[in-house]
Amino acid sequence: MSHVHTHLSEEVDSIERQRAARSSTLVSVAVNLLLSMLQVGAGVWSHSSALIADGVHSLSDLFADFVVLLAGRHSGKAPDNDHHYGHQRYENAASLVLGLLLLIVGGGMLYSAAGKFLHPEDIPSVHSLALWVAALALLAKETLFRYMLAVAKRVRSGMLVANAWHARSDAASSLVVAIGVAGNLMGYPILDPMAALVVGLLVGKMGWSFAWDALHDLMDRAASDEDIAVIREALLTTPGIAGIHDLRTRKMGDMILVDVHLEVDGSINVFQAHEIAEQARGRVLVALPVLDVMTHIDPAGLEEPRRLPGAA
Repeated sequence: MSHVHTHLSEEVDSIERQRAARSSTLVSVAVNLLLSMLQVGAGVWSHSSALIADGVHSLSDLFADFVVLLAGRHSGKAPDNDHHYGHQRYENAASLVLGLLLLIVGGGMLYSAAGKFLHPEDIPSVHSLALWVAALALLAKETLFRYMLAVAKRVRSGMLVANAWHARSDAASSLVVAIGVAGNLMGYPILDPMAALVVGLLVGKMGWSFAWDALHDLMDRAASDEDIAVIREALLTTPGIAGIHDLRTRKMGDMILVDVHLEVDGSINVFQAHEIAEQARGRVLVALPVLDVMTHIDPAGLEEPRRLPGAA
């Protein structure tokens, strides 16, 4: 009965995560679509390379949002003949694509800004409209970040957290753009392409971080030390568990897969041992966003447990 209840709870969480991902990402799509058109248009009219770069950044966010929507749609699919553990790793793949996209956009910004430094005498003065648009973009992106992060934390989605911090990086870049445009208006034209250069660096750094983390998750990176400690505590406090060994974890999207050997009294029967294992599994599923717990029963004290490299 408890196993059925846990399974239903997992399905409800998955549906809620999909809905949250879709709604928050659609809001992001609307904001970035309006901002990109406004920034690029105002940047061209006011001769601000920094504002144009920020507009291109916002435009790249649209593609990133569609990647998140696609991943959110597919990651919640049930296991099938080709994916026995489900499709949660669509989220890892989406984060990898996000990171690579940001690396490409950041590199393009750096290349464009560097060209301006070779001919500083050709840098035009910008119009004050660029400053107003940059300030509006800063306010919009910071508000979007706070909204998306709140949703991501509510449904415990790493992919949505990544997309939220992506929005925060956009807010930081808009702040730099506003400073660069203001400097240009004050008689320092070199500050505009300098702001574009900083935006490119920020975007590239964020892209590298996302891509590197996603790559590690796709290579079966273990859960964090804090999560492993919670799993260990949940197992060891289960009545009937005398000890554990060979505890291993791996990430799958935002979920965790757990393998562990449970040590129980060797004199009890198979049914009792199975019930203890089910209780231990249920405790772990409740404690953290764990997809499944694969348990192996060992009689306590029979022999020295086999230690696996890197296993706790």
